[in-house]
Amino acid sequence: MSHATPPPPPTISRERTNRRYRDQNRATVEQMKKEGGTGSLSGNVIGKILIFAESKPVIATLLAFSVAMIVWNLQLYHDNLLSSSSCRCSTTNSARTATATATTAAVVNSSTTPLVSLSAGPSGNIPPSPNKREFKTYGNAAALFVQMGAYRGGIDTFAIVGLASKPLHVYGEPWFKCEWVPDKPGSDPITAKSYHILPDWGYGRVYTVVVVNCTFPTNPNSDNSGGKLILYAYYSPSHKKFEKFTAIEESPESYNESKFKPPFQYDYLYCGSSLYGTLNPKRIREWMAYHTWFFGPRSHFVFHDAGGMSAEVRAVLEPWVKLGRATVQDIRDQDQFDGYYYNQFLVVNDCLHRYRYAANWTFFFDVDEYMYLPEGSSLESVMQEFSNYTQFTIEQNPMSSYLCLNDSTKDYSRQWGFEKLLFRDSTTGTWKDRKYAIQARLAFATGVHMSENTVGEALHKTEDKIRYYHYHNTIQVLDEPCKVFLPPSSKWKANMFDKKPYVYDDKMMKLADAIKWFERKTLANFTRPT
Repeated sequence: MSHATPPPPPTISRERTNRRYRDQNRATVEQMKKEGGTGSLSGNVIGKILIFAESKPVIATLLAFSVAMIVWNLQLYHDNLLSSSSCRCSTTNSARTATATATTAAVVNSSTTPLVSLSAGPSGNIPPSPNKREFKTYGNAAALFVQMGAYRGGIDTFAIVGLASKPLHVYGEPWFKCEWVPDKPGSDPITAKSYHILPDWGYGRVYTVVVVNCTFPTNPNSDNSGGKLILYAYYSPSHKKFEKFTAIEESPESYNESKFKPPFQYDYLYCGSSLYGTLNPKRIREWMAYHTWFFGPRSHFVFHDAGGMSAEVRAVLEPWVKLGRATVQDIRDQDQFDGYYYNQFLVVNDCLHRYRYAANWTFFFDVDEYMYLPEGSSLESVMQEFSNYTQFTIEQNPMSSYLCLNDSTKDYSRQWGFEKLLFRDSTTGTWKDRKYAIQARLAFATGVHMSENTVGEALHKTEDKIRYYHYHNTIQVLDEPCKVFLPPSSKWKANMFDKKPYVYDDKMMKLADAIKWFERKTLANFTRPT
């Protein structure tokens, strides 16, 4: 997940939600009955009146006639009273009428929907029933679809990645239709089979993530004459109400089939989640130097700035961007759409499809996590061993964010984070989040911890081949992370802190000198932080 992993919110199913509303409605009705909210006459009184009418018909008839005469006389008195008082109220009524007329005119002029007058129309027109109710809409609670990206996913497939109203997808039945409109004159549009995936595991809030897949029978731009992919987004099973927009445009001669076949541009691609909050540029520098060394020269890193890229953080990444090793995408506008945790499910799915054919393997993990291979292993050999799997998950080594060894010979202020945070949580029997790598061209959508929409198998028993060190809660600490210093004897025993056993683990520290040398050599032509 993102660099500060949140507690997962509860996922409420449609059945559970409906049951909750039914219970609430039932309780409300019962409360209304207790408070007399269903009427002013009790059932006992009405029953007594009916029994009396049946037993004394003559008296009941006379009583009804008397009541009718009283009501008739009261109506005459009421009409006379109104006519006698009309002269005294004419000035007030005229002012009120003028105000009402002006207000009505203003509403009509400012509305795109004409209002129906409630007064009687010209002679011969039937006035509308006073019981006919109107439902007027103002604004939108959530958009039908918010497109982030659209990509050609292969020779005959396309993917459109975006957000959509979660209530609409939970309680309604929206759907999509894809159409290719060729640029070549005289060519007919081609309709594609489409389906959509909601890959955020129910974590969405106002918005949920939607990946629309369009698969055509053949390549719709096979003659390379260009064209447009049109997406129709429907509000409901009805065909009447929909939105239509151009998702992709291919100019003539722009289609290149070779990009969908190996060899690909990179061996390894990193897709980062949304970066937000106040980030420590020192930790970002260390992370970037380590992983450019770990993944080698045929690797690329994609970061997504959701507000966490300060000037200092950008300065740390700028040399790597200039060397072509990193890309920083500005996604700060995502905060207009209330999705789960800075819309990280949206971000990882967009990255998956944007770089689907860019690398052999795509890795998903965070900037407080460090990939690690057991001594003697090479990344190339491990990945070759995993090549028959579509994806594999990676187990973590959770590290303390504040425990350090009390060594007077060390200047901790000049050491890197993974060089001095050396105590690992050795708790067993509990679930720890995993991260993963995937062959993106075999996935239709993905998640934060793994993909559930792939072709092929997943491998999970990988702890002897590859792991990652997780320095949780360190990326946003701007001051010195070492808060508690343990004596040298703590290197050979378990140390209890916060009800967790921590053991000494210096595997990452042993790599520090090699990483620093690599950074100096690679960025020799750039000014580097000290």
